[in-house]
Amino acid sequence: MPERLKVACLVACVMSLCNADRVVMSVAVVPLAAKHGWSSSFLGVVQSSFLWGYIFSSVIGGALVDRYGGKRVMAWGVFMWSLATLLTPWAANHSTLALFAVRAFFGLAEGVAFPSMSTLLSRWFPNHERASAFGISMGGFHLGNVIGLLLTPILLTSIGISGTFILFSSFGFLWVLNWAYQVTNDPQDSPFISRSELRLIQAGKSNDSLKKSSNFPPLRLLLSKVPSWAIIFANATNNWGYFVLLSWMPVYFKSVFNINLKQAAWFSAVPWATMAVSGYIAGAASDFLIKAGHPPIFVRKVMQSIGFIGPGISLLCLNYANTPAVAAIFLTAALSFSSFSQAGYMLNIQDIAPQSAGFLHGLSNSAGTLAAIISTIGTGYFVQWLGSFQAFLTVTAALYFVSTIFWNLFATGDPLF
Repeated sequence: MPERLKVACLVACVMSLCNADRVVMSVAVVPLAAKHGWSSSFLGVVQSSFLWGYIFSSVIGGALVDRYGGKRVMAWGVFMWSLATLLTPWAANHSTLALFAVRAFFGLAEGVAFPSMSTLLSRWFPNHERASAFGISMGGFHLGNVIGLLLTPILLTSIGISGTFILFSSFGFLWVLNWAYQVTNDPQDSPFISRSELRLIQAGKSNDSLKKSSNFPPLRLLLSKVPSWAIIFANATNNWGYFVLLSWMPVYFKSVFNINLKQAAWFSAVPWATMAVSGYIAGAASDFLIKAGHPPIFVRKVMQSIGFIGPGISLLCLNYANTPAVAAIFLTAALSFSSFSQAGYMLNIQDIAPQSAGFLHGLSNSAGTLAAIISTIGTGYFVQWLGSFQAFLTVTAALYFVSTIFWNLFATGDPLF
């Protein structure tokens, strides 16, 4: 197996764990809410608490990745978020303040995952394979939803809330041990890579991407360019919709269609499984189009347009679903289309900022996290106020359409930083 593919598989595994550890709380919050008497609005605050730390660590983590590389930053992040996962049930039983603190620490640690992934894959893969590598890694991320949604209800009934969190945290500690001995920041530092594979990787990169920078990128310069804002706005929109679905789908199926937690988990898991497949298809299609001679920015705009228009239409249709099966179909379509964003704004970060990709990714992730906090809490208040999910789904669809226009007007493929 090529060494770069091993790196992509290890990244896919940890991204799967990254999302699974989030989803455990999204499912476990239902019995926790019943135990502690939490309202719908307060449940939204609990769901969003990990984002309070996540919003700060994305930028700092991205800058650290640009300076120290993705290997070390990713390893420390996984160790710390696994520790937070381990402590979550204790915190929930101790006090609300302790739960908020642990979940915020969890988010603080997870904020480094995406900048680390982005930088590592850009170092280990030639330009014409980057979209496929992202597809593999993000496929793991989305499968983490499936693992969390399907396993958590079973584990909750068999080993209890504490046992469930202990099991998932142990996976993280084991991964860190393997990661420390298998991966390097740059392929040319790897003792396992062959000379032919190293030549292939280096031949498929631009001169800008081969350079290394030890300085933190200029924030004012990044924010002075409209293409940076196109990426920031796209990330915010993507996270807005993504976290509404991630945090609220089990509750949606239980409250709208009155089905139990295990059934809700199955209906919620199917869309995420298809998202893992469609994300890889989007990456492979993107690489194919670039190899065929199409300009990278044209490919990025096509993929991002699919990634926003598709979910927008699907969420509008979801308002008219009258059975859980029909709702699952529209949710599957929404998430499958949204995975095309992986071959849109996510890859465009490396296009325009090869020397500051980690920092720009972290900056856009912070904006995305703020949007996720607003949407996660806002959904709870809308549901409590109006007694329905429809209004918020319509607002989310409108945001997708506006973001599509902004992206196509201002995104560029030229290196700027």
